[in-house]
Amino acid sequence: MTLPATVQEETAADGLREAVSDRSEAAGGVVETLDSWALSLGTTRISLWDMLVVLMVLVALIVAAWLLSKLSHKLLRRITRLEPSARVLGEKLLTIAVWAGAFMVGIDLLGIDLTALAVFSGAFGLAIGFGLQKTFGNLIAGIILLMDKSIKPGDVIAIADQAGQTTFGQIRKIGIRAVSITTRDQKEYLIPNENLMVNQVENWSYSSRNVRMQVPVGIGYGCDIAEAERLMLEAAKSVERVLDTPPPTVWLDKFGENSVDFVIHCWINDPEEGLGNIRSQVLKKLWGLFKEHGIEIPFPQRDINLRNNAQFEQLVAAIAQRSERPES
Repeated sequence: MTLPATVQEETAADGLREAVSDRSEAAGGVVETLDSWALSLGTTRISLWDMLVVLMVLVALIVAAWLLSKLSHKLLRRITRLEPSARVLGEKLLTIAVWAGAFMVGIDLLGIDLTALAVFSGAFGLAIGFGLQKTFGNLIAGIILLMDKSIKPGDVIAIADQAGQTTFGQIRKIGIRAVSITTRDQKEYLIPNENLMVNQVENWSYSSRNVRMQVPVGIGYGCDIAEAERLMLEAAKSVERVLDTPPPTVWLDKFGENSVDFVIHCWINDPEEGLGNIRSQVLKKLWGLFKEHGIEIPFPQRDINLRNNAQFEQLVAAIAQRSERPES
């Protein structure tokens, strides 16, 4: 015969009460006092001792599951040599297994009949369908992202902030709900996993960590183009983080309004360390080389054409008369 859940909980509490009473009469008296404070609802009797037993079991299971989850993660890192994405996926699956096991052990310790949870299971499933669908959707999306390795911890991806400006950041963690991305200015973005599944993502380190960056430079029209190109390559190669292979290159971009415009192309393999600092180092070095070799860096210039008409002639005459008038 299957007992109701509440009756079985009382039986488990009674067994623990008897064990405590056998070991110590004083402790047994305290337990009897707690058990005497009870609330009856129809045929169900719930005492303070019953609630205390349930609370102790829940706390013990939560602490044990948390410790076992942390221990399993450390063992996984120590005994395996998995890639970061595979390791994170394994840790998530271990965590789910540990907490599911803790849930089943808790049901067994409390003597809860699973058939009594049929109505609760239906209500819980309905709550998931309506209220927690996004949460479970993000959970499944995170597992899929880790399985196909399209996004993994350590990758550098481009993101857009609230103002619509695009920046880049490094993935620090793929959680149950969201992906944590840290930018160079230490701003941390939490992007739901589902967004990364359905939207376009620019991953700078998906198949290769090499990233090409551009440094625009303009020189005067009267300068030696070949000499300027040589100095640009020298400035790019002098920066430590710029790769030798592929080598830096210089392209003539266009003949601008005020300058001959070039673009220096540099390759790096650590974009998480920033791009602006590389551009700054190249330009600083190039400034000194241009000064040393007489390469002009032009500034904007404008030619003004004044049309000759009657009003203009009157204005010029008035200005001339005023300038010729002796000071009093």
